[in-house]
Amino acid sequence: MATPERDPDCLFCKIIAGEIPGTRLLETDDVIVIQDINPQAPVHGLAIPKRHIPSAAHLTLADAATLAAVIDAANTVARDKGVADSGYRLVMNIGPDAGQSVAHLHVHILGGRALGWPPG
Repeated sequence: MATPERDPDCLFCKIIAGEIPGTRLLETDDVIVIQDINPQAPVHGLAIPKRHIPSAAHLTLADAATLAAVIDAANTVARDKGVADSGYRLVMNIGPDAGQSVAHLHVHILGGRALGWPPG
């Protein structure tokens, strides 16, 4: 079953629509990148497709262009924020046990400090 273009109850859909404020770092036709409201690193953005997709578990081959647009936007923000050369992490959480708190696909962009491994 196809996901709707927008979920009226989704926090990120409301930010995309301008109903709730969010600090936009980048916007394209298909993606927005916003500043995380609870940053875990000096650079912490969220790259979010404008089309509502609940999580990466809902992606199919038909979503390849959407996912590529999300990653491209995340990489652009990493360059814009000056962390591309030193390194940054892209993270997708899937489900509540992994820390996904908003059921809309998003990629965390984390950088600006050394990031430990393993995470969590």
